[in-house]
Amino acid sequence: MLDSSYVIDIAREAVWITVLVSAPLLLLGLFVGIIIGVIQAATQINEMTLSFIPKLMALAFAIFVFGSWQIGTLVDYFKQIFEIIPTLFI
Repeated sequence: MLDSSYVIDIAREAVWITVLVSAPLLLLGLFVGIIIGVIQAATQINEMTLSFIPKLMALAFAIFVFGSWQIGTLVDYFKQIFEIIPTLFI
């Protein structure tokens, strides 16, 4: 039976999966951005590409390292959702 608490639980789990999957990329981008910002402040070089290229390379590295785990987590979640769909309206 589909009720509001069940829908809220599914939405809560979707938000949690989103946080888990995006956290490695966001945290690595944050740390690289802070490091580049400190270097730019210390050297007074304010070039936009100087901060963009290292962050882009760090995110590519993070996808290489965490990509298989991220895909596996998303696939497991969607398998769970697709298994639930037939039972929602019974």
